[in-house]
Amino acid sequence: MATVCGGSLALMDAGVTISSPAAGVAVGLVTRYDENNTLQDYKILTDILGIEDYMGDMDFKLAGTSKGITALQADVKVPGIPLKVVMEAIQRATDGKATILTIMRDTIAQPREQKKETMPSLEKIDVPAHKRSRVMGPGGMHIRRVQSETGVQLTWQEDGTLSVFAPNQSALEEAKEALTELLSDQAPALEFGSIYTSTIVELRPQGVMVTLYDDMSPVLLHNSQLDTKKDLSS
Repeated sequence: MATVCGGSLALMDAGVTISSPAAGVAVGLVTRYDENNTLQDYKILTDILGIEDYMGDMDFKLAGTSKGITALQADVKVPGIPLKVVMEAIQRATDGKATILTIMRDTIAQPREQKKETMPSLEKIDVPAHKRSRVMGPGGMHIRRVQSETGVQLTWQEDGTLSVFAPNQSALEEAKEALTELLSDQAPALEFGSIYTSTIVELRPQGVMVTLYDDMSPVLLHNSQLDTKKDLSS
């Protein structure tokens, strides 16, 4: 019961739209037969937390919505059960399901309109074909950086869009901001002749690949442009 009931409540609490809440209940049976294998007495137990699995004669579960039954399951350990007992068990389970659904409705009547901050988020971003390499970066450097810094999962879709799966809304917004910067056509203004601190991202025989800012594509600084003299200022 707790699994079905809790699942519906969790979905509505998270703001997930569902057609109708569902609940389930377990029903057990204890019987007494005579030497002619005729049923003499029985007791039907509702929601007995698994005791029927090893002590009772029937483990019967019923689940459904307020409109009807969606699932049935039964394990029977005796040769047969009279139809009267079966119908009584179904009625007992149906009544229990209705009670649980009423408690659920009193707790939360419909899915929340505003999602919780901790709810995982999924969004697709349209990336123009000529900018996909910019998002990826050399060897996937840019896309790996966004994933490691924000905790999101980025996946290319067949239609060319970029799927962003984030553990929460805050991470999604952070990733979108980083991707917007990568897709932006504006670059920092650099003044000719000025001195800038660069980051070496790759060593090559003909020189080094450097970047001046985070979302910049690496450029080659040729060996002929490197000063090989030692810095004695320190």
